Amino acid sequence: MRSIKQPGAPVAERIQWVEARGRAFSFTLQTGLTLLEAARRGFAAEGFASGVLNFGLGALGPFAYVMPALSKTGEHAAFYSETYRPTGITHTRLGSMTLGMRDGEPFFHCHALWTEADGKAGGGHMLPDETVVAEPFEVEAFGLDGAMFTAEPDPETNFKLFGPVAAVSAGARVTSRAFALRLRPNQDFAGCLEEFCRTHGIARAKIHGGVGSTIGARFTHGGVTEPFATELAITVGTIAPDASGALEAALDVALIDYTGGIAEGRLIRGDNPVLMTMELVLEVLG
Repeated sequence: MRSIKQPGAPVAERIQWVEARGRAFSFTLQTGLTLLEAARRGFAAEGFASGVLNFGLGALGPFAYVMPALSKTGEHAAFYSETYRPTGITHTRLGSMTLGMRDGEPFFHCHALWTEADGKAGGGHMLPDETVVAEPFEVEAFGLDGAMFTAEPDPETNFKLFGPVAAVSAGARVTSRAFALRLRPNQDFAGCLEEFCRTHGIARAKIHGGVGSTIGARFTHGGVTEPFATELAITVGTIAPDASGALEAALDVALIDYTGGIAEGRLIRGDNPVLMTMELVLEVLG
């Protein structure tokens, strides 16, 4: 399987996880707010301080983002591009977000694909404080109670990355058992989730959110992304028994690589290792 050498030593625990409770809900992002504040308010209105969300068509402007890029030093296996600030209104096609805390303040990690005002197709990593909701649009969210995504220094990748930590229950209304996860580098995305579910007695689960990166990508439709540095969003994800009863992760994703190549489809199981991180929530269905 493909692998990329990280600057730091691998951590023994390859999945960072916290069991929690949660609830799926939808809300509308408010016009004129930064994307971060609009998301924070939507979760807070339901009693949550952390969680994940997915979105489709939306409008943003002003808008700022970075793309994956090669690292110019040995301090990171890959890095970020310069900041881009397209003019006019950018219309999102799809995306996913992790909402949590960084340095004691609300923060998010968000990957998406979009079309800029001049018609250019783009994608990448949105900047929380420089991106503003231009028109109201609805998002599908999952709030966490008992867990919080928190940005902490990660010695393996030498980045400050979101990972789940246990949190005091805020008493939000919850309906489901859930696991907040962060997958570490150089392990197959689908296989990692399947093994986690087997280990924890989970027969069926739905993925909410899903923000991270893979080492290129191999798709079931035959498509291949060769450039190794990507920004990826999960669009649909499930773990369920196949015809033989074995657990199978079905992961539909969208990504952009560091050359600007955009790809969408279902990932091949066993051939899509994580590059830096993968954050998501598993809602237990059985």
